[in-house]
Amino acid sequence: MAIPETPSRQSLIPTFLYSSSVRMVNLEQNLMPRVNNPSGWSDSTAAPQHSAEGIGRNFMIPAPNESGIKMFSPAFYAACTAGGILSCGLTHMAVTPLDLVKCNMQINPAKYKNISSGFGVLLKEQGVKGFFRGWVPTLLGYSAQGACKFGFYEFFKKYYSDIAGPENAAKYKTIIYLAGSASAEVIADICLCPFEAVKVRVQTQPGFARGLADGFPKFVKAEGAAALYKGIVPLWGRQIPYTMMKFATFENIVEAIYKYAIPTPKDKCSKGLQLGVSFAGGYVAGVFCAIVSHPADNLVSFLNNSKGATAGDAVKKLGLLGLCTRGLPLRIFMIGTLTGAQWGIYDSFKVFVGLPTTGGSPAPAKK
Repeated sequence: MAIPETPSRQSLIPTFLYSSSVRMVNLEQNLMPRVNNPSGWSDSTAAPQHSAEGIGRNFMIPAPNESGIKMFSPAFYAACTAGGILSCGLTHMAVTPLDLVKCNMQINPAKYKNISSGFGVLLKEQGVKGFFRGWVPTLLGYSAQGACKFGFYEFFKKYYSDIAGPENAAKYKTIIYLAGSASAEVIADICLCPFEAVKVRVQTQPGFARGLADGFPKFVKAEGAAALYKGIVPLWGRQIPYTMMKFATFENIVEAIYKYAIPTPKDKCSKGLQLGVSFAGGYVAGVFCAIVSHPADNLVSFLNNSKGATAGDAVKKLGLLGLCTRGLPLRIFMIGTLTGAQWGIYDSFKVFVGLPTTGGSPAPAKK
C-alpha cells in the first residue's frame, strides 16, 4: 500500500496556502527597489530577502502530498484514528432523529407504529427539540467508538497481513478484513457501551434526563456502574457482525468497482472520483450491515430500556420475527446513508493529510 506519486494528485487545501517560499521571494523582489550591483540587491536589502525565505518556510502549509506521513507509522495510525472520530461522531449525531424514532419503534410499537407516525408523535409530544434528545452521548460515544474502530482496523489489517505473508495476505484478504474489523470492534464497543446505555434510556424514557450530564449520574445511582455494561454482550452481537460486514464488504466492493467499472487504475483517478467510489461502496455495505445486525440492535434497545430484563424476555415479548424485522426499513435507510457518509468523511480526511483512500488494492503485506 505505497502512496502513489502521480502528477494528478491534488490537494483539498487551496494552493495559495502552501505556495512555495520561492514565489514569496519573487514577489518581494518585484516590489523592492534594485540597485546597480552584480547581485541586483544592495547590501541593505539582502537581509530582507533571506528573511522572506524563512517566513515562507515557517508559515506556508505543505501540500498534502508533501505531508511526510509514512504508511503504517504512528503518525499514520493517529491520522486514521482522527478520521474515525470525525466520520463516526458527526454522522451518528446527524441522524439522531432517525435513531430516536427507530429506538422508540423497537421499544413501544403500539405507540410508534411506523416511521411517519413515529415522527408525528415525537413532534406533538416533545416539539422539534425532542428530535435531538440524546445527541451528546451519541456524539461522544460514537466518536470514541470511531477512533478505535478505524484506528485499530488499520492496525490489525496490517498486523494480520504481516503474519500471513504477502502471498497469503493477497489470497485470503477477505479473511484478513473480517479478522481485523472484528478485533477492532471488540475494543471500540468497550468505549461505546456506557454512552449507548445512557443514550437509549434518555431517548426512550421521556423525563428520565435531559442528556448525558444528568442522565449518566442518575443511571449509575439507580442501577450501579456495572449496569452501564449490561448491554455489552448484545452490543458486541450487534456491532461485531455489523463492522465485519461494513469493512469486508466495503473493501471488496471498492476493489470490484476499480476492477470492472473504472478503466483507469486507482492511482490515476482523481481524488473526487476516488471519494465518490468510497461513498458508493460504503452505502452498499451499509445496507448489508443493517440487515445482519438488526436483531441484536432490537435486543440492545430492549435491554437498555428495561431494568432487569434478559435476552429471553426480549424474545418472548418481541418474537423472533419481531427481533429481525421491527424497525428494519428505517434502519436500512439510516445505516446505508450513515455508512456511506462515514467512508466519505474518513477517506476525505485521509486525502486531506496526504494519505491514499481505502480499498482498491490487496491487504498490505510485510515487505
